[in-house]
Amino acid sequence: MNAIATNKEMAQARRRYLKAAVADGGRTRQSTALLLLDSIAAIGFAGGLAGAVVALPSGVAAMLPYAALAALSGGVRGLFAMLSARMGAEGAHQAKLRLRHRIVDAALHRAVGGTGTSGTLMSAVVDEVDAIDGHVARFLPARQAAALAPLIVLAATAFASPVAAGILAATLLPFILALALAGGAAADESRRQFIALARLSGLFADRLRALPIVLAFRAEEREAQALGTAADELARRTIRVLRMAFLSSGALEFFAALSVALVAVYAGFNLLGLLPFPVPERLSLGQAFFVLALAPEFYGPMRRLAAAYHDRQAAETAAERLSAIEAARAPAAPPTPALSERLPGIRFEHVTIRYPGEDRAALSDVSLDVAPGKIVALIGPSGSGKSSLLHLLLGLAPLSGGRVRIGDMDLGELGSIAPFAAWAGQAPLIIAGTIRDNLLLARPDASPQEIAEAVRAAGLGPLLLKRRCGIDSPIDARGGGLSGGERRRIALARALLKPAPFLLLDEPTAHLDAASEADLIATITHACAGRTTLIATHSARLAAIADIVVRLGEAE
Repeated sequence: MNAIATNKEMAQARRRYLKAAVADGGRTRQSTALLLLDSIAAIGFAGGLAGAVVALPSGVAAMLPYAALAALSGGVRGLFAMLSARMGAEGAHQAKLRLRHRIVDAALHRAVGGTGTSGTLMSAVVDEVDAIDGHVARFLPARQAAALAPLIVLAATAFASPVAAGILAATLLPFILALALAGGAAADESRRQFIALARLSGLFADRLRALPIVLAFRAEEREAQALGTAADELARRTIRVLRMAFLSSGALEFFAALSVALVAVYAGFNLLGLLPFPVPERLSLGQAFFVLALAPEFYGPMRRLAAAYHDRQAAETAAERLSAIEAARAPAAPPTPALSERLPGIRFEHVTIRYPGEDRAALSDVSLDVAPGKIVALIGPSGSGKSSLLHLLLGLAPLSGGRVRIGDMDLGELGSIAPFAAWAGQAPLIIAGTIRDNLLLARPDASPQEIAEAVRAAGLGPLLLKRRCGIDSPIDARGGGLSGGERRRIALARALLKPAPFLLLDEPTAHLDAASEADLIATITHACAGRTTLIATHSARLAAIADIVVRLGEAE
């Protein structure tokens, strides 16, 4: 019973989120109104056909007004249907645009320790936001129109033949039950299909990013098999969704055909006076033809709803995943206050870092005092928490215990020292563009003289001399043509370009040969001047330039 209640609450939460996410500025109501006008025009079309049939023996002149009414109603129906589709598409576009902005913003401001990969987040931003398109453009207008349009058609039918209207109404209830049963099964299959789609999209995006590594380790066949398995799973899920869609469509067409057939039999035998039971009416040819022409229109709105029902299931499944991304967004940080000291120190007091979902702390009970302007080297085996300590200062790792003081302020008040820190990580960020573009990430308003000074201090001169366009030479997002040392020099030049009181370096000399390491250490020594510096490293040569060397992980 608790599981049923939980599932019901989850479904209600999905629908609430979806309702708030797809607000389209009233375009759904406008699209619905156009669909209702289409149903009213259908009544005029049926009336025109009935009148033309009755007037046929009287000649073309008598038929002409009714034929004109039928032609006009048919043209108006086409116009209303087209305008409704356009209005729905415009509303869906606006809703997707706003939702995509929200999801991108939430993805960029995830809480520390988030587990989502870049591939799954890309899938959410693109595929899962796109899944609400049909919900807004087709399902919402169809659902609202299906609640009113059959009643309009039923009222018009009852005006001509109450018995025929009763026949139509009697076939509606079992159809609704069949659609509800098929819809519940389709929802489960749609959810599984979306999970398979997200897995395939995320896997493909992540493997594409890591393609050079996959090729280097000759793992392309293994990864291709993994992608093939994920694609086969998606295909199986999609077939199951289609089966459920065909089932609901089959139920709709059965009851629609049944209602039209019953109305046709009743109208025909009533005209002939051959009904085996008494009825309180006697139909004329015009009335009989009118109800017969209008009978298919009774199920027209339900046909639109059934055709768009899968869009609802897809949107609710996407809403469940999108709401989880927004729920994982970190709380909005307060405005970062200014530091009261020009060159503050850093004090770690019994600091513990434990990432969400991890049993073991990445760093446990560390106390450290970094004096202003000093260089501290953090050394220790891999997994000892060197990088986590730097990430804590940048707001990328959670403070699970203890306290961090930045000068006379608490790190909790600042949230992060990122606005006051220059940073160079283990894998320097390279963006597609020019070398200048990569340097200006640190300070877009830097002058040419400041850029030239940072280039000189970082030792980028030899790199620029080898490039035909110098600092304006293009590089791709993978940094093709750059050596490891050159990448790190670009990162150091960026750090030098930012006039920040803190300098944080994570393994800046890793994987370099002895000569390149010596050159880079000289550059780092220059970069540390006048800054409070923390360096995470395995290199004893780099640690030798530090004022204080702290060994982490030795107790383990």
